[in-house]
Amino acid sequence: MITERPVSDSAGHPPVRVAEARATGRRDVRAVVAAYVALTKPRIVELLLVTTVPAMMLADGGMPALWLVAVVLVGGSLAAGAASVLNCYIDRDIDQLMRRTKRRPLPAHTVSPRSALTFGLVLAVVSVALMAATTNWLAAGLTLAAIAYYDLVYTLWLKRTTAANTFWGGACGAAPVLIGWAAVTGSLAPAAWGLFAVVFFWQMPHFYALAIKYKADYARAGIPMLPVVASVRRVNAEIILFSWLTLLSSLAVWPLGMSPIYGVTALVVGGIFVVEAHKLCRRAARGEAVKPMRLFHWSTTYLTILFAAVALDALI
Repeated sequence: MITERPVSDSAGHPPVRVAEARATGRRDVRAVVAAYVALTKPRIVELLLVTTVPAMMLADGGMPALWLVAVVLVGGSLAAGAASVLNCYIDRDIDQLMRRTKRRPLPAHTVSPRSALTFGLVLAVVSVALMAATTNWLAAGLTLAAIAYYDLVYTLWLKRTTAANTFWGGACGAAPVLIGWAAVTGSLAPAAWGLFAVVFFWQMPHFYALAIKYKADYARAGIPMLPVVASVRRVNAEIILFSWLTLLSSLAVWPLGMSPIYGVTALVVGGIFVVEAHKLCRRAARGEAVKPMRLFHWSTTYLTILFAAVALDALI
């Protein structure tokens, strides 16, 4: 039998297997990198960017310069990542109480709070500086405002004090539409505000569905999400109201220079969104078992399809 020869280092430390030591070192590096990436919440970053590029294309009336698209994608990713990292830093006390979040890097002690804070601030500074240096002051200002509002107003204050936190925090998730538009034109047109309204209203049924799924988690952490503190009737009413407002605001964009391709797409996928919202609420009202993640996942698909139609509309 052939075995690997143990070796000792020059300092006289206990012998280790060279291959095992190197493999362990590589695993440790990968684990650290993975932890910092997890702090940025990549899935949220992806969802935000889904709305940014189509908004840029519509603002340009076609495909903007590729360097500008690349800059906004990088800057937007860094900004969204910064907001998420700082969110994790602020919420580290409640994240350890929730089953859904207790494995995040901070409650799991994979990354220290000080390191997370430094990482988040660096990402924020770099993202705003990049946008200011390569686009314009409006886009950079909106980027800074979105980060500050999400972390200082929503995470630090609204999330912990009012059941209206999802509504008032909705501006952050819709901001990438305005940032992308401003990066192309240096201004904001009615169509930009129309798309902003779509994403803004969409967030309520999207996040209420998630909050229903993790109602016990939010209650355990003392977070007054609407499904935790309000009646089923109230939650149902808001889900239906904002689903309809999402559909109507998407149709309101149609007359602002959009083609029938966009209009028909908005009508069809928006109609399905509303139907799914009514199904969820009807089951909840009857006291039946509900599957809120069905609406949650469809809402993500809805937003992707709708903004794909925006991008297609800009190209034709």
